[in-house]
Amino acid sequence: MREKREVVVYCLTLGNVYEDYPFHDDKWCVMRHKASKKTFAYIYEKNDQIWVNVKCEPQWRDFWRSTFEAVVPGYHMNKEHWNSIILDGTIPKRDIKRMIAESYDLTKGKKDAENSRMD
Repeated sequence: MREKREVVVYCLTLGNVYEDYPFHDDKWCVMRHKASKKTFAYIYEKNDQIWVNVKCEPQWRDFWRSTFEAVVPGYHMNKEHWNSIILDGTIPKRDIKRMIAESYDLTKGKKDAENSRMD
């Protein structure tokens, strides 16, 4: 997984989400839960590569950072709860998807959970 669109398409499969461009900059895409509007992924271009900011549990935050050089403290985010994934081809697609899905789960609010049950 190396392309912005590929990440957006995967995020859309998680259900009850939408892509947003709140910064009026096509280089930044924000993936949000429909019901709560909470963000679970920031997808952007930095240093000629695609980066994805994801929320994570502190024990997983450290695991991902120590496992992959391309996982770093969250760019412009709270470093305790967010990681940035640099899509440079060194992280297996399944691990990228796992980190995004974890962020999705962590940011899912009560409204989102209720809406999921209604679908």
